[in-house]
Amino acid sequence: MRVLIIGSLAGELGQAGRIAMARGAQLDQADHAEAALARLRADARVDLVLCELSHDVGFVVRALAAERIAVPVVACGSGADPDAAVAAIRAGAREFLPLPPDPELIAAILEAAAGESHALILRDPVMQATVRRAEQVARADASVLIAGESGTGKEVLARHIHRRSRRAGGPFVALNCAAIPENLLESELFGHEKGAFSGAVARRVGKFEAADGGTLLLDEISEMDIRLQAKLLRALQEREIDRIGGAVPVRVNVRILATTNRDLPVEVARGTFREDLYFRLNVVGLRIPPLRERPGDVAALADHFTRRYAEVNGLPYRPLSPAAQARLAAHSWRGNVRELENAIHRAVLLADGDAIGADAIELGPHAPADPHRPQPGGISGLVGRTMEDVERALILETLGHTLGNRTHAATILGISIRALRNKLRDYAAQGLPVPPPGAGVAA
Repeated sequence: MRVLIIGSLAGELGQAGRIAMARGAQLDQADHAEAALARLRADARVDLVLCELSHDVGFVVRALAAERIAVPVVACGSGADPDAAVAAIRAGAREFLPLPPDPELIAAILEAAAGESHALILRDPVMQATVRRAEQVARADASVLIAGESGTGKEVLARHIHRRSRRAGGPFVALNCAAIPENLLESELFGHEKGAFSGAVARRVGKFEAADGGTLLLDEISEMDIRLQAKLLRALQEREIDRIGGAVPVRVNVRILATTNRDLPVEVARGTFREDLYFRLNVVGLRIPPLRERPGDVAALADHFTRRYAEVNGLPYRPLSPAAQARLAAHSWRGNVRELENAIHRAVLLADGDAIGADAIELGPHAPADPHRPQPGGISGLVGRTMEDVERALILETLGHTLGNRTHAATILGISIRALRNKLRDYAAQGLPVPPPGAGVAA
């Protein structure tokens, strides 16, 4: 992923940048906000902005919104100034990164911005067959539609296809159609010309042009508004795009990969997805099986995440005990790989001893009961409470556990940072005490 830093690289912000690079990020830097905006207009491949508090985070956020540039902004500043952190969040920053930087927190922020990790780990024959089919079509330029439940690793497979393609030397640009508001998505895809709308102070390159010569991933394509689908279909058919406010079409050389967690033929029948676009995208169709259909992958993925989160948290690697492995194997994994990853991350942090025992494996309520593990309260402790009440309590307790860190809490809960922020906004509007960023448990 590509990270743009607004501020000097000489001090602690530079240290944060070096940690991000060590985690695989590509780094760009701008001395001030105007230079950063010029960079963002010219390069739609930037995934995340780290902005030093001295550079007016609110101005950056407002300018990006006015120009319809949907890039998350993380404010960076001294962890000893909680008021500044709260002010930055209120100004629209997605998260606050206290300085000096913590490697674990930076890793979580990068992971949330990227959406998924990119390692392809597999052992199960069912998943191996899916990957073999993907590799068969990787070198072609045909569009590929990847279907599967949330959390199965659709973007991971898309990146694997790109790496095996003839376009591997070109850019891989991903756009999550579900995460960007409808009024911003068109500009993100196609770019805009100066004066195209109020706030369009300069030309801005969109994702199609950013991916020229490479691959464009349209993640969760089923969430795209049907009116925008018509413009996308024309771009695929004509191999050219129209910037918003543009007078001349722009030729593009892009391979399209798309993902969906919905049954698109059903959406076509409902009238929410264009049939002609479906056929244009589904030249080759791939289905990623859910984790419960590929049990052979559970142990391999668990070991991978165990090593990964031990390294991220500066802890020694400890293997999973046989009892822990058995507990993982018996679980139904409705949240798929993302749920497994969160469970292992928690276990790495909670485990004692030289191995990770079954008592460190905390699983959701749909897991088969473990007769050897105490169940305090159990289901009876939830009877009489509404689902909304239980969800609210879980979210606020998790946020307190992470000392107010939104990104880390979203990772543990297995939800997007956007969904978490929306929930917290609702709770605050109801007058509930919501822990501010970095402030710990609210009184």
